[in-house]
Amino acid sequence: MQYRLTEYSHGAGCGCKLSPGVLSEILENRQDDFVFPNLLVGNETKDDAAVVALDDKTAIVSTTDFFMPIVDDPFDFGAIAATNAISDIYAMG
Repeated sequence: MQYRLTEYSHGAGCGCKLSPGVLSEILENRQDDFVFPNLLVGNETKDDAAVVALDDKTAIVSTTDFFMPIVDDPFDFGAIAATNAISDIYAMG
């Protein structure tokens, strides 16, 4: 059976994301009950990824994203998603 991934998409790529204004409104109402002393980069900077220190010399750059399929081939879509994630990490410097 052949599936067309794009038949499940209602938008295209970044067009499916929340607008920055809506995201800011959602994050504005969150409770800051938790303190993460190892968090070097978090929501407040609106960067492409978070950075968490593991020790004095090592940190993890973590990103998450979601977008609807923009191509039908699962392998190609995986490559596009991986490239998007790597570009977010690269953007962090």
